[in-house]
Amino acid sequence: MKHSDTIVIGSGLAGLMAAYTSVRQGKTVTLLTTGSGSLSLNSGVIDVLGFDGNHEFVASPKEGIKSLPEDHPYKKIGMDMLEKAVDEFLAFTKEYGFPYHGSLEKQIMVPTAVGTMKPTCLAPQSLDGAAFEGKSKVVIVGISGLKDFYGDIIQENIRPLLGENLSYEVVMVDAGLEGGRDVTTLDAARWLDQDKGMAALVNALKPHASGNAVFLLPQILGTSGESVAIALREKLGAEVIETTCLPPSVNGLRLQKMFHQALMKLGVDIIEDTKVLRAVTKGSKCTAVVAQAAAREKTYEADKFILATGGFYSGGITMREFEKPREMIFDLPVWFVPGEENWSNEQLFSDKPQGFAKTGIRTDESLRPVDDSGKVVFDNVYVIGRNLGGYDFCFEHSGNGVALASAYKAVMM
Repeated sequence: MKHSDTIVIGSGLAGLMAAYTSVRQGKTVTLLTTGSGSLSLNSGVIDVLGFDGNHEFVASPKEGIKSLPEDHPYKKIGMDMLEKAVDEFLAFTKEYGFPYHGSLEKQIMVPTAVGTMKPTCLAPQSLDGAAFEGKSKVVIVGISGLKDFYGDIIQENIRPLLGENLSYEVVMVDAGLEGGRDVTTLDAARWLDQDKGMAALVNALKPHASGNAVFLLPQILGTSGESVAIALREKLGAEVIETTCLPPSVNGLRLQKMFHQALMKLGVDIIEDTKVLRAVTKGSKCTAVVAQAAAREKTYEADKFILATGGFYSGGITMREFEKPREMIFDLPVWFVPGEENWSNEQLFSDKPQGFAKTGIRTDESLRPVDDSGKVVFDNVYVIGRNLGGYDFCFEHSGNGVALASAYKAVMM
């Protein structure tokens, strides 16, 4: 029976950050994961708070958090812990070769695959819309056969945002990737990882590099680090920037790969393809969890447990009967907005949070789960990321920020 100082359950951004921060604190850490995590499904940029409760744009995440309700996870995490989490993350990305930048004071505007601009707090240079500043020409680069990226639509939407005084053109590049199925951004990123792919793209784009141009590409600038982006800028003699994209998220996969490299280097025991079934408890303490891999069960003991199973979105919380949500491992009390009429808005994309999205586990100030009366359920279990109740990460653009900050605080408790 294996014993660790800390067991982290889940390998999305919250779980990876918790495991990384824990081992950096000198703890022995076991990371239990049943799948590949959620980073391939999101942009990998760190949205801390993009919009307030009235869906008004938040220019400064640090200032915007002050107006959030008291039951919001950020209020329990606290600004001090959020700032330290951001510092830890920025130091991590720099150390492992894919530096992010930004701050809690000001938003970074990131171009999307439909030609809009979305706010985020921390991002790699390859996604920073500041690259458009001072340019006179925008060259939108499409890849033949690539799904979910349409240069004409991007041009139509981004023109009024950047200004009619700039010139715009769309260039299509044949990467030779079409072969009976849709081409994904990951396919194109792997192509650019190869010298022949880089040479072909440079040859196609070089004639368009004059006139103080900036190149706007799909999210294809390599599968790891920033080497492809740096090389392309140098070879073209021009700025390059990529958009966000639909899954698979190349940038999310870059971040995931970097975390896994760090965790393996630091000695975290990563147990993959194992499903945690239940907890072993004694009074107000959890002593172990039981997980299943292949056809047998195995017990993992620890002093501390960090729950990062992703809530509704990853099956960490289920609701097979309406108004009877269930957390699947520790059987923790789950808070939700009561009343079917309050469960969702008539319009999916509306100016109000979705009731169902706020479903989750309520905690004390230390992020330990509490029951309806506010009593702590387990003294050594901590809840992080999208398992937390009381916020709509999609409406607020706050998901990855809550993930980072809650992971950091849970480790420090």
